[in-house]
Amino acid sequence: MYTVIFLQTDGSTLSTMLPFLLMFVVIYFFMIRPQMKRQKNEKKFQSSIAKGNKIITTSGIHGKIVDIVDSDNTVIIETGAGKMKFERSAISMELSKKLQAPKEKK
Repeated sequence: MYTVIFLQTDGSTLSTMLPFLLMFVVIYFFMIRPQMKRQKNEKKFQSSIAKGNKIITTSGIHGKIVDIVDSDNTVIIETGAGKMKFERSAISMELSKKLQAPKEKK
């Protein structure tokens, strides 16, 4: 009643799977791993911000951190226009360290 069909192979399933394995390895090392590293560094940066740091938000607003509200995971930033409340995740970079770094001579 049932017909069984056997596909003939030469026994080299590894050679047929090798391109897929190589694709996975390339995708992991060039896309997944750098993204995970970036996320880890970003999380470390966001947890290390403190009062008095000069920062830039993701929207391009420059300011100085006046207060940190840990329960809400928010910060209060003083800008030229006044004080504003932002999420920690909205802070993109710190200017304090960048301004203190020695300038390179060309």
